[in-house]
Amino acid sequence: MKRAAFLLLLAATASLFAQSSSSAPDPAVSFAPAQDSGGNSTTMKTSKPIAAPPAPFSRLALGGGISAMGINMQAAVIANRYINIRGTGNYFTYTVNNVTIDGNNGSNGVNVSGQLNFATAGVAVDFYPFPNHGFRLSPGAMLYNQNQITASGVSTSGASITLGSQKYYADSVNPMSASANLGLNTHKQAFTMTTGWGNMISRRGGHFSVPFELGAVFTGVPTLGINLAGNACLTSADAADNGPSCVNMATNTTAQSNLAAQITKYQNDLNPLKVYPILSIGVAYNFKIR
Repeated sequence: MKRAAFLLLLAATASLFAQSSSSAPDPAVSFAPAQDSGGNSTTMKTSKPIAAPPAPFSRLALGGGISAMGINMQAAVIANRYINIRGTGNYFTYTVNNVTIDGNNGSNGVNVSGQLNFATAGVAVDFYPFPNHGFRLSPGAMLYNQNQITASGVSTSGASITLGSQKYYADSVNPMSASANLGLNTHKQAFTMTTGWGNMISRRGGHFSVPFELGAVFTGVPTLGINLAGNACLTSADAADNGPSCVNMATNTTAQSNLAAQITKYQNDLNPLKVYPILSIGVAYNFKIR
């Protein structure tokens, strides 16, 4: 009797152990896909987590590149998911000295020196209608504009210029000279409108970007100023020996009137140019500031 009870207890223990072992998953066993109510297999899909956009005013970007106004510098801060606030600046200067133009081997020409000066600063609001993509629209304002070109020249003896309908020949004793200024900053503060590609503060969490920008600043019609000095003559013969037709270009009424007519002609050619192009490309890096 005792033996039978012992065997019965042993069998029950083995059965319980077998049941508990079978309830644990076997790493060597592959499970079949789940099935829907129609008996069709279904696959469980997990979505890739999307990085949350940076918090407002939590990231700053600094960038540099080249533009139609020289060396380009930019800084931007994130305002919200759709908007960055960006500051821009451009600077470039270039000088040439004693370049002879309109001459033949340096004779009967004009020795010219000139300087190109670009210096601007402004702000823009970058609106990204599709935050995870780089396309943007950017209204803004240029707050500082010193863009201008200056030049000066001295004529060699016998060189000629035409003002209005009158030709003048540089005198041999006191050659004619000129200075000119082309201002590209009629409106020192001006509205800007650009579009571009490349978010300086990526909504996907990246640090580097290559921003590209295209648009215009509404600077107004360029201004032109020309001043003349020295002597010039109405005939080349008088120019050779300071003859009777030679006049002082700075004080002669007729010469100044002809100069004014020529400036008006040049200014009319400039009138359609009421905007200056904005074109830039560069690289930028953004980082956390709070």
